[in-house]
Amino acid sequence: MATILLTGASRGIGAAARTLLEQSGHTVIGQSTAGADGLIAADFAQPRAADALWAAALEQAGGRIDVLVNNAGVFEAAPIDDADGFAATWARSHAINLQSAADLCRHAVLHFQANGGGRIINVASRAGHRGDSPQHWHYAAAKGGMLAMTKSIARGYAAQNILAFAITPGFTMTGMAEEYLASRGGDKLLADIPLGRVAMPEEVAEMIRWLASDAPASMTGATLDINGASYVR
Repeated sequence: MATILLTGASRGIGAAARTLLEQSGHTVIGQSTAGADGLIAADFAQPRAADALWAAALEQAGGRIDVLVNNAGVFEAAPIDDADGFAATWARSHAINLQSAADLCRHAVLHFQANGGGRIINVASRAGHRGDSPQHWHYAAAKGGMLAMTKSIARGYAAQNILAFAITPGFTMTGMAEEYLASRGGDKLLADIPLGRVAMPEEVAEMIRWLASDAPASMTGATLDINGASYVR
């Protein structure tokens, strides 16, 4: 069984993944901003927070982490008619949605190089492929960057048994998505999903579990969509 560092573990996809991974026998070291319920506190809006998280997680793990799951993220509106707000939201989105994941991937690659390999799973978004709303350019840009980063890691380190995968959910039934659906007209958005519903957190959690333990090594670099056929490639 693996020791897994999971970010954004307090709610939504992260909470479902934490439960499923633990039920599957894995040891999960989780992160949240507040750090309640046995999770390590790390505010990714703050510089170098990911560095401190990695150090704390590695100590808690007894010196060996097998899998990194970058799941933490924020989805906040950035209207283009507010210059200061636009810049601040872009900076915050980059820090939380991409930079923290990049910092943790850097630590993971170095650690895996010294320990015979490991797996990285980056939870990106459908938005990284098809874009997002006029108020969420930053989110699509960050998730697109996460996809490119995943591919770069997979290509660069596969020979060292360092595997990297990405998951791109569409709308998932979390608090963040529920608020967005309500603000944008849920019925209209659901009409764009052939399956007729948004994904459940447990469905994405199952993909995380499979990639963490069962996915074949030759899949490294792959992106797995889970969006009810609302975006097909």
